[in-house]
Amino acid sequence: MGPGFRRDDEEGVGNRKIRGPPMSSQPREQWSSRLAFLLSTIGSAVGLANIWRFPYTVGTGGGAVFLLTFLLSVAALALPLLIAELMVGRRYRVSPPNAIRAAAVEAGASPRWRFLGLAGVAAAILVLSFYSVVGGWVMAYILDPAADSAGIAQARFDGLVGDPVRLFAWSSLFLWATVAISMRGITGGVELANKVMTPILFLLLLAMAGYAMLVGDVAAAARFLFTPDFSKVTPDVLLDAFGQAFFALGVGATNLMAYGSYMDRGEKVIRSSVIIVGSAVFVSLLSGFAVFPVLFAMGLDPAGGPALTFVTLPYMFAHMPGGSVVGVAFFVLLFAAAITSAISMMEAPVSFLTERLGWKRAHAALLSGGLSWGLCLLSVLSFNIWSDVKPLAWAGLLTDKTFFGLFDYLTSNIVLPGGGCLIAVLVGWKISRAVQSGELGEGLAFRAWRFCIRWLAPLALAVIFAAKVVE
Repeated sequence: MGPGFRRDDEEGVGNRKIRGPPMSSQPREQWSSRLAFLLSTIGSAVGLANIWRFPYTVGTGGGAVFLLTFLLSVAALALPLLIAELMVGRRYRVSPPNAIRAAAVEAGASPRWRFLGLAGVAAAILVLSFYSVVGGWVMAYILDPAADSAGIAQARFDGLVGDPVRLFAWSSLFLWATVAISMRGITGGVELANKVMTPILFLLLLAMAGYAMLVGDVAAAARFLFTPDFSKVTPDVLLDAFGQAFFALGVGATNLMAYGSYMDRGEKVIRSSVIIVGSAVFVSLLSGFAVFPVLFAMGLDPAGGPALTFVTLPYMFAHMPGGSVVGVAFFVLLFAAAITSAISMMEAPVSFLTERLGWKRAHAALLSGGLSWGLCLLSVLSFNIWSDVKPLAWAGLLTDKTFFGLFDYLTSNIVLPGGGCLIAVLVGWKISRAVQSGELGEGLAFRAWRFCIRWLAPLALAVIFAAKVVE
C-alpha cells in the first residue's frame, strides 16, 4: 500500500496509532514530477481572484497604497499559511479532514480538530457552486467579448444573468467540465489539465500586458500602481488588501493541503511555496498592466468595481486596435485561471469521499459535483426568478443577501478566514517545533515562517474575521 493508506481503521503516525475512518486500500497517486506539482499548485493558486478581482480591488482601493498592503500581506499572511497547508498535506498523505485529525492527535490535541477539515470540504463544495456561475459568465463572453457602448455592455450582462436557462446552461458547462477533469485522477486529469492550462494562462497574460503597454498609457498606470498616496489609507482599504492577499492564493479552504498530500517527500515545501506565491503575485501584477494602461488611455474609471470585467472591459475592447482578438484572448485567459482553480476545489471533497466511503474517484467526483450543481442552481436563480428571495432575511447581517450573495459571504468572510486562522493555530501552536523543522528544515526561512504562523497570521486573520462579521 502507498503511504497514508491502511486496510483497517488504524494508521501509524510517528510511533503512535491513530484511530480513524477506514481509508482506501488503493495506492495514493503522486505528482509525476516537480514541474507537474508546481504547475498544478500554481494553477490552483492563480484564479479569478488574481485576474478578475485584483484589478478592480486595486482600482477601488486607490492603487499603490492597496498594492503595497497587498504585497506585505502576501509575505506575512498568505505565504505562511500556504507553507502550513502543504506541510500538513505532505506529512500525513491523506485527505484534509484526516490529515488535520492526524496532526492534532500526534500533537496530543483533540481529534475534534477534524471538523476544521470537514468545514473545508463543505466550503469547497459551496464555493464551487457559485464560482461556476462566474465561470459561466466567462465562457459566455469568450464568444462575444466586445460592446460598442457602456450601455450595450451593461444590457448584455443584465440579459445574461437575467435569463435563468442560459445562465444555468453556461454554469453547468463550466462545472461539469471541472468534474470530468477531476474524475480522471491526479496524473490523467488534474495534472494534465494544469500542464496545458497554466502555461497558456501565463503566455496569454504576458501577450496582453505587452499589447496594453504598447497601445495604452503605461506612465499613468505605473503612477497609479507604484506611487502611494497615504491619504487614501483607510481601515476598509487595509482590510480589503488583507482579504485579497488571502483569497489570491486560495489558502484556508484546505485545497492546497489536498494537493500537498500528493507531493514527493523530497520536495522542499518552503522553496516550492515561494515559487507558487511569486507566480501568483506576478500574475496579479501582470493583470494590472494588462488592464490599467488601456483604461487610462481611454479615460475610463479604474474604480469600476466588479463590473469592470464584464461591463467596462467589453466597451474598452470595442474601441481599441484589435480589440475583438484581445477580448477573446482575455476571456480565454480568465477561463484558464477559473478552471484550474475550480479543479483544485474538488480535491478536498473527492479525496475525503474516496477515503471515507472507499468509493472510486469517479463516483466521488460525481457526488461532489452533483452537490455543487444543486447549489449552483440556487445561485443562478438568485439573479432572476428568485432575485427577491433572501433566505436568511431574519439574520441581521444577512438580511439583504440572495443565495449567491449568501454563499459568497459565508465562505469569503467566515469559513475561509476562520479556517485560515484555525490552521495557523493548529500548525503554529499545536504541532511541535521538532515536527515542523523535520518537515521544513532549520534556518532563517524556517524561523521567519514560524514567527508568522504563530503570531502574525492568527492575529491578522482574527482581525479580518471579526471585521467582516460585524461590518
